[in-house]
Amino acid sequence: MEFLPLFHNLRGRWVLVVGGGDIALRKARLLSEAGARLRIVAPEIDPQLQALVDRMGGETRVQGYGSEQLEGVDLAIAATDDRTLNARISADAQARHLPVNVVDAPELCSVIFPAIVDRSPLVIAVSSGGHAPVLARLTRARIETLFPHAWGRLAELAQRFRSQVKGAFASINQRRVFWEDVFQGDIAERVFAGQDQEAERLLIEQLQQQQGRRYRGEVYLVGAGPGDPDLLTFRALRLMQQADVVLHDRLVPDAIIDLCRRDADRIYVGKARADHAVPQEQINQLLVRLAKEGKRVLRLKGGDPFIFGRGGEEIQELAAHGIPFQVVPGITAANGCSAYAGIPLTHRDHAQSVRFVTGHLKDGSTNLPWQELVAPGQTVVFYMGLVGLPEICRQLILHGRDPGTPMALIQQGTTSNQKVITGTLASMPELVQQTEIKPPTLLIVGEVVSLRDKLQWFDTEH
Repeated sequence: MEFLPLFHNLRGRWVLVVGGGDIALRKARLLSEAGARLRIVAPEIDPQLQALVDRMGGETRVQGYGSEQLEGVDLAIAATDDRTLNARISADAQARHLPVNVVDAPELCSVIFPAIVDRSPLVIAVSSGGHAPVLARLTRARIETLFPHAWGRLAELAQRFRSQVKGAFASINQRRVFWEDVFQGDIAERVFAGQDQEAERLLIEQLQQQQGRRYRGEVYLVGAGPGDPDLLTFRALRLMQQADVVLHDRLVPDAIIDLCRRDADRIYVGKARADHAVPQEQINQLLVRLAKEGKRVLRLKGGDPFIFGRGGEEIQELAAHGIPFQVVPGITAANGCSAYAGIPLTHRDHAQSVRFVTGHLKDGSTNLPWQELVAPGQTVVFYMGLVGLPEICRQLILHGRDPGTPMALIQQGTTSNQKVITGTLASMPELVQQTEIKPPTLLIVGEVVSLRDKLQWFDTEH
């Protein structure tokens, strides 16, 4: 993140704008809407800019720039077409620890002006850090279509009742749940329909009904998919945004965790082979305890929670304690990684069935039904099979699978770090030894792997 978004209260504060032309006028109009007092400095000042300053009670100085003009201001804007002068203004302001914006020169800025969607008191800002202002403007235009002007009235309604709601609920979690119900339910719909008085009546009624209510916690068991954030479901993203606590695995990338509500508590409970940060039994107990505290708990798992994700064990514990829960499927690693590697798991000419197998069992062994795994016409996908790969290849060959059977290893599939190694049952152990592999990995065995050369489409180089 190159710039941290902040909202600056400029009401009644002085802002220096160096420049008197069209660019300065555009900046001055925006600053005036925020209630700033303008000090305009330029050898020549556009009449419209002069009229704006006179109307808003600012001041103009028809002269060249001098560093003394920074005294007493809270923000400096360089809006001239003289790059040397702009750089000087930036240096002078930053030497005084004043925020400064230089138009069309992000490298000289300590603050930037975003594209704004104004639904006051709700304000949405979009920025590209000054590197792609047209893209920021187009993004703002898209957001404009999603938020009608009635959102501003909804925010005003919340503003009027904020103190009453704060006094009615003891905890911030209870207040958050109340407001989410307001913003996503019938009250909001009344505002959008222009029935503001009815919306206020319903809010008062709901507030009276909710006082003294004991909020029950809930657990959301959510599959985060194989790694690409674009593969999340809409339902998963919605629950990620409303959870109070997030318990996440090692396999969930930061890019997905960052989509959770920013003020939610985050607890890492990741597990690697023979290295469990939090034992499964403790995770189960933690889910129960947090839910009993009235919190909405997100259990975020890589892939799908019901395919080698221990989701069944966790909801068994929740059900035993009467804890309400929801399960949101995710794209499992086999589907996601194979698709991004260009390997169809089934194909009429090569595989009429597919089998998902764990690379190691609960006791750490690879004691699998090998005779069933060598049947012709099927694809076998091994989860968590990197450590046991030599034994997997040996056992499949030992039980009758052709040593020349195509095989693929996919590292961190669907992400920019995806790497695919293809070979055969006979050659794969040696190929892996010659390559630096970073888990998580997935193994695919079957004739469908031979189709990768023609079907691969995901380019991690771009």
